[in-house]
Amino acid sequence: MKNSTLLLIGAVSAFAFAPASYADINEDLANICTIVKNDDKSELRKKLRGVQNDYRLRLGDYYTGISCGGSSLIRYAMENGSVETGTYMIKRMGVSDLTAAEKDGMALKDWAQSNGYMDSEIGKELLARIN
Repeated sequence: MKNSTLLLIGAVSAFAFAPASYADINEDLANICTIVKNDDKSELRKKLRGVQNDYRLRLGDYYTGISCGGSSLIRYAMENGSVETGTYMIKRMGVSDLTAAEKDGMALKDWAQSNGYMDSEIGKELLARIN
């Protein structure tokens, strides 16, 4: 009886003090578009670090799954003039991710050229990174 009571207490305390890392990744990334729009680099850095620690995922692993008003995160940063967050994301992503075609079939560089964003600081950072 004493052993089963200790086992029960141990099991209950294990569940009660389990880390919150099993939360849904969608909840953890819920306000990332707002962070990018507000150009809050420190909050973005904290959010990306949390996802990496909790789920072992880097930005390039889930970048294509996030849409902000129909745009990818870096496109959204360009549209909103969010230089700090836009350049930070470009530095954090691999060249192959930055040159890959997005959902509309256009690569980020091609989209930026056709929409007049290549002369922005984010566009210049993109060129420097992929060249």
